[in-house]
Amino acid sequence: MSGEVAEVIDLARKEMEKSVDAFRHELARVRTGRASTALVENLQVNYYGAKTPLQKLAGLAAPEPRLIVITPYDKGSMHEIEKAIQTSDLGLMPMNDGKVIRIPLPELTEERRRELVRHVRKIAEEFRVGVRNHRRDANDMLKEMHKDKQIADDEVRAAEAKVQAFTTEFIEKLDGVLTSKESEIMEV
Repeated sequence: MSGEVAEVIDLARKEMEKSVDAFRHELARVRTGRASTALVENLQVNYYGAKTPLQKLAGLAAPEPRLIVITPYDKGSMHEIEKAIQTSDLGLMPMNDGKVIRIPLPELTEERRRELVRHVRKIAEEFRVGVRNHRRDANDMLKEMHKDKQIADDEVRAAEAKVQAFTTEFIEKLDGVLTSKESEIMEV
């Protein structure tokens, strides 16, 4: 295989890998029965007129399975942090004692768990489509190279087969991550 073909295949593989990593990161923000600082770390807080991620304004910890503790670096930002949590779509109620903000996580109902599973399946499908788009882009590049007579027919077929193998592999990885998250959500 020529160097350009290997580059196209390698680029597709790297992009597919990034999709799986991004999916894992996205799922970390989906609430399960356990407390996770990933749930709130990227909340945008209005800090002196600038939207700032919470993780840059405060120390975050999950000392108990149903509790997130936020320790602001600047006590003056406490009210804005509380406001950001209350106005988010997380449905959480922060408690402020003047030094730290505690966020108790309520027990998930069966209905809410099913809703979350539907939500993560939808996210998974979006990432599957992303992986397939990377396959399409790689195949388009290979066809363009073939059209420009840079590579032969059999080389195109071999490269497309390799790209398809990566597509299958990374979609299976996405499905594995999804299955793991689903069982974590449904765990009582």
